[in-house]
Amino acid sequence: MRIETASVSDAEEISALIVELSEPFYLSPSREGAEPFLASISAEAERGYLTAGNFSYYVAKSNNRLAGFVALRDNSHLFHLFVAKAFQGKRLASELWSVAKAEARQRGNPGDFTVNSSLNAVPVYEKFGFVRQGNVQHMHGISFQPMRLRSGQNGA
Repeated sequence: MRIETASVSDAEEISALIVELSEPFYLSPSREGAEPFLASISAEAERGYLTAGNFSYYVAKSNNRLAGFVALRDNSHLFHLFVAKAFQGKRLASELWSVAKAEARQRGNPGDFTVNSSLNAVPVYEKFGFVRQGNVQHMHGISFQPMRLRSGQNGA
């Protein structure tokens, strides 16, 4: 398994992995109202993030296939962290987060991060040291829990 900086050519696989794993996010089984979210995770949107100066993406590949990826926005917001089902439970999410966090700290982040966690991923982020901030939010047809990791907390 290797972790490397993502390229624009990874956009299709990144989008497909998010779509595959996003079922628990939706407020409605029909995905009604989630059109803005779905547009934000399209391959076209991912290509835009990958070329924007304020995003950092790292991919983990196994046999040239995407096993997982992590993305930071503005060097402080954990924008995406997804691991393919076949690689879940094998510490890949932790490895990806460690790479992204270390790179952010090298770029001047003192250890302060935010994330809008899917409800099923809250325990993972809590293991990373994130704490819940306020109530669960419902927006663009999905639910998420705002969380924060501050310098000096576990894992920061």
